[in-house]
Amino acid sequence: MNYNSLGLDAQQTEKIAEKLNALLANFQTYYQNLRGIHWNIRGKRFFDLHIKFEELYTDANTKVDEIAERILTLGSVPLHTFDDYVKASKVPVGKNIHNDEASVQLVVNSLTELLKIEREILIASDEANDEGTNSMMSDFITEQEKTVWMMKAWLDEKI
Repeated sequence: MNYNSLGLDAQQTEKIAEKLNALLANFQTYYQNLRGIHWNIRGKRFFDLHIKFEELYTDANTKVDEIAERILTLGSVPLHTFDDYVKASKVPVGKNIHNDEASVQLVVNSLTELLKIEREILIASDEANDEGTNSMMSDFITEQEKTVWMMKAWLDEKI
């Protein structure tokens, strides 16, 4: 095996960085969705949701930076163009959504996709003994599961 300066298998680390780049692209789509629904929300729940969406996009922006920095820490280059993000993203794109329920459903659908990717990374980072990435994914998953639960409760839906 070929180990890098972090003491991790270089080949496994490269694969993890690729998965992190996919997560980065999906987070950028999620972030942009949140900005859109924050700007365009209308109706009786405007004030509550406007604030909530701002909270979520601020958090997503922080996570985008953390993911990019982790990719760099692993010795790779983070994706950084919209073209790359569009090609790599599976998160649904929300366009012209202003209805409260449709907005919250977009958040749930987006987080569901992010959680799938994060669980794949969690498994790969565990197998590679990459505690830094593993810890990050574990924290993201815990937080996002709670957000999904709260949004589903708001929608009056079960997990």
